[in-house]
Amino acid sequence: MNDRQPQNDEPHPENPLPAEFQALCREGGAGERLKTLIEMARDEDLGGDLEGGDATSAALPDPDRRVTADIVHRTGGPLAGLPLGPMICEAFGGRVEFSTETHDGVVAGRNAVIARLEGPIAGVLTVERTLLNFLGRLCGVAERTRAFVERVDLGGRAFIFDTRKTTPGWRGLEKYAVRCGGGRSHRLGLHDALLIKDNHIAGVGLEELGGVVRTMAEKAREERGDSLKFVMVEVDTLDQLQAVLKGASKAIDLVLLDNMPPPMLKQAVELRDKLGEGVELEASGGVTLESVSEISRTGVERISVGSLTHGAFWSDIGLDIRDGSGLPWDERG
Repeated sequence: MNDRQPQNDEPHPENPLPAEFQALCREGGAGERLKTLIEMARDEDLGGDLEGGDATSAALPDPDRRVTADIVHRTGGPLAGLPLGPMICEAFGGRVEFSTETHDGVVAGRNAVIARLEGPIAGVLTVERTLLNFLGRLCGVAERTRAFVERVDLGGRAFIFDTRKTTPGWRGLEKYAVRCGGGRSHRLGLHDALLIKDNHIAGVGLEELGGVVRTMAEKAREERGDSLKFVMVEVDTLDQLQAVLKGASKAIDLVLLDNMPPPMLKQAVELRDKLGEGVELEASGGVTLESVSEISRTGVERISVGSLTHGAFWSDIGLDIRDGSGLPWDERG
C-alpha cells in the first residue's frame, strides 16, 4: 500500500519544493519560458516602457522615497510561487528587494505576512500587481489542491494528481503549485509519458484491444526508453479493462478509469487484482470535492482532478506599505 499524502503544513518529503522549483526552471528551456512569461506580464502593465510606463507612480511627489511593504495573505492558505519574487523584481529593473522568511508548501494563517518588498516607493508600486497576480493564482491552485487532499479518506490509498488542463504558458507553474498543495504531478505534456486515450483506439474492438495496446506500449518503450514516465491506457467500461489486463498487463503501468461511478470502480479494482498484478488504477473524470472521499475508498491508487487548476480561484493576497513608524497603513493608531 502506498504511503499517505502529507496532511500537515510541510511539503512532501520525497521531493523538496525548492529543488522542484529549480528543476522546473531547468526543464527543457522552461527557465527561459518563465522569464518570458514574467516579462510579458510586466509589459502588459508598462506598455513596454520599463522606465516611464507607470504614469501614476512617476507622478508621486517623491518617487524615490524608500519604503517597506508587506505581502499579506488575507485569508490564509498554502503558499506557492514565492521563489518567483526575486525574479519578478529583477524583471522590473532590480530596484526593489524581495525577501521572505517562509517557504512554499507552508500553510499561512489569516493576514499572515508572507514576504516583504523594500525599495523606492515608485518601484514597489510598479511591481505590485504583477507580483500579486502570480502569487494569487499559484496560491489559489495550491489551496484548491489541499482541499482535495484533505478529503481523501484516511483509510484509503489514493493520491491526488493534476492533469494537462492548465493555463497556456503556465503549465509548469501550475503543476508546481499543485505540489505545494500536497498533490502530485501527472505527465508534464505529450512528450514524457504514453497515455493511450479513447480517440487513439477508436474503432478497435474488444478482441483486438489488448494486442493493440501492447504493441503501442512496446513501440513507445523501444523508441523512447527511460524518458517515458509511464505507460497508461484509458478505458470507460469493465469489458475494456478486462481486455487490456488480459492482453497487455505486462506492457503497461497504469489504467485510467474514465467517469466510472464508485461501485464500478470497486469492481475494476477487483478485476485488476485478479488479472493485472502490478498495474495501478487511476479514477478520473468529474471528480469533485463532494465525491473524492468516496472515490478514495474504492481501492484505486490515483485520482486525477482537472479542476485543481481550471477550477481554482485566486487567493486574496495584498500589499500594505508601512509608514514611518514601521506599521502598515491599515494598522496605524
